[in-house]
Amino acid sequence: MDFVKAFDKVPHRRLLVKLKHYNLNQQVIGWIESFLSSRRQRVVVDGYMSQEAAVLSGVPQGTILSLLLFLIFINDITENVSSPIHLFADDYLIYREIKSPSDCSLLQKDLDTLVKWSKTWGMMFNIKKCNVISITNAIKKKDPPSVHHG
Repeated sequence: MDFVKAFDKVPHRRLLVKLKHYNLNQQVIGWIESFLSSRRQRVVVDGYMSQEAAVLSGVPQGTILSLLLFLIFINDITENVSSPIHLFADDYLIYREIKSPSDCSLLQKDLDTLVKWSKTWGMMFNIKKCNVISITNAIKKKDPPSVHHG
């Protein structure tokens, strides 16, 4: 699964709430707030420049601090999820061995939990980049070889 423009979408205010929740030193939180705030951007297309606009979300890409802030922001995504999850920056993999209908229900419950988290924290999933892979060790029976009598 993949987040839509993950590093661009981290809401600054919600990130600061999480930093406070993790009991980060107030001075460090102040530095991070300063790092994120007062950023402005504009767009230039064919020589025309837009008005400047405040940047209210996103962590500046290309810095180690930005990756760390993103990881702190999504750190709690695995809470209340029983299926194994592997995180790879802004992508993640969730899986479950399906042996019964209840396993299917558990995986679906976990997916619903992740969607709820994404809506709560403003980090939507890129549905076009989300995939399902089914792996089985079942052997498909082949037709017996045909015998030609000559």
